[in-house]
Amino acid sequence: MTSPSNYTTAPVSEFLLICFPNYQSWQHWLSLPLSLLFLLAMGANITLLITIRLEASLHEPMYYLLSLLSLLDIVLCLTVIPKVLAIFWFDLRSISFSACFLQMFIMNCFLAMESCTFMVMAYDRYVAICHPLRYPSIITDQFVARANMFIVARNAMFFLPVPILSSQLRYCAENIIRNCICTNLSVSKLSCDDITFNQLYQLVTAWTLLGSDLILIVLSYSFILKAVLRIKAEGAAAKALSTCGSHFILILFFSTVLLVLVITNLARKRIPPDVPILLNILHHLIPPALNPIVYGVRTKEIKQGILKLLRRL
Repeated sequence: MTSPSNYTTAPVSEFLLICFPNYQSWQHWLSLPLSLLFLLAMGANITLLITIRLEASLHEPMYYLLSLLSLLDIVLCLTVIPKVLAIFWFDLRSISFSACFLQMFIMNCFLAMESCTFMVMAYDRYVAICHPLRYPSIITDQFVARANMFIVARNAMFFLPVPILSSQLRYCAENIIRNCICTNLSVSKLSCDDITFNQLYQLVTAWTLLGSDLILIVLSYSFILKAVLRIKAEGAAAKALSTCGSHFILILFFSTVLLVLVITNLARKRIPPDVPILLNILHHLIPPALNPIVYGVRTKEIKQGILKLLRRL
């Protein structure tokens, strides 16, 4: 492995990604579980997308939203993990300016799009349980189409300035990013300019959008829980909650990994610097790998659709 000290600080025309600066000797070993998780994430999400596409009984709004979530997971995995594995296996550390800022935009935008998708899915479950008779008239294919447009437009509009602001900074000499991916903080702190506004914009935007999504998700499940507790029929409450179980588990995966990542970044001085780097990578792997599996295991219709797909092969 090439150590960071061997790189020169020539005029910046590209960036060099230095994964785990303190533990480069075991990067090859780490690549094995990451490769398996990557293959699992890609295979599971592609299988889920094909199943929903081919199985007519799954052509419903709830499964369309799940398809969107799988698409977002696939794009996030392809944006981050192949480059990380190329660094581990072939020492291909260089990344062009345009590729770095494109990766930065996709990571920020698509993670926020996932959060927004979870919020729309929570509203779907709220209507299904609290207003079951009105569900077919409220959650329609047109609703899903409008929701998809809102998810894409909102997050693209608010997160496009993040890489633009970062790309407009002056990078005088230092081009070594001590990370596996082009995060805004890792890149912008290499600049010789003041990056206060850059950091403040991302912080305010991320917390505003993700925070509002989380608040709406909590409100939706509060109303759902309140409605379920009113159900008198035996077993009806458990059945109603089971329809939300898979969605709640997915939110838990997404939120827990994100929360741990935020906490470790805030406590950066108290923990090894390689820990946040590893958690950032795992955040792009663990939820994408587990999301389709959870729905496949817990949802009878999807399980039956996957079995039909396997019989065709």
